[in-house]
Amino acid sequence: MKKFAIVFLAVVLAACGAPATPTEQAVAPEPVVVTVVVEPTQAPATAVPAEPVVVTVVVEATQVPAAAAPSADPSASDPNSPVALDNALGKGVFTNMTMSSSNFTLRCFPRDITFNVTTPNTAIKDVVFYYRVVDLARLYPSEWKAFGSMEDNGGGNFSLIFSGEDIHPDLRIDGSWFDFQFVGLAKSGDVVDRSQKIESLVNYTFDCP
Repeated sequence: MKKFAIVFLAVVLAACGAPATPTEQAVAPEPVVVTVVVEPTQAPATAVPAEPVVVTVVVEATQVPAAAAPSADPSASDPNSPVALDNALGKGVFTNMTMSSSNFTLRCFPRDITFNVTTPNTAIKDVVFYYRVVDLARLYPSEWKAFGSMEDNGGGNFSLIFSGEDIHPDLRIDGSWFDFQFVGLAKSGDVVDRSQKIESLVNYTFDCP
């Protein structure tokens, strides 16, 4: 009995010394979230490069542009254009004098030249064509030779076709000057007047120049 009482007393003392059993579970505090705004110290790098900007600049001219050069004379480059002779060579007796070329040949092209003249002198009824051949140095001129009458086209207009073969064989010089003159005749055959001696304007060769 005494033993039982000791055990019982030990149990009661243990119960009094033990902490009370909590009736509620402690709740942990919720975390506090603080948002801090930080100003950037540098501009963020651009991820996509900007599109290039095309700027058109109009510059006003400060000087007047030079005038365009005049176009070349078509007759200077067109071999089919007639070559006009100075009216001064006609001495007032002949005007509008032209020739189809400034050179001709014996065996190549062109082989002939067409001459055209006009005379305002109504007394002139016929025009005789004279010519001579001179070396290029003009040291040994041939005598003047009458070729014949030019064709009367009416209205004071006369023309003549002269070929390389028309030069007398004794007068031909390969590489020479071909001089010529127009002589106006009256109906009687007398000389009315004549042009100047037209020299060093036409070249004559045997083959292509």
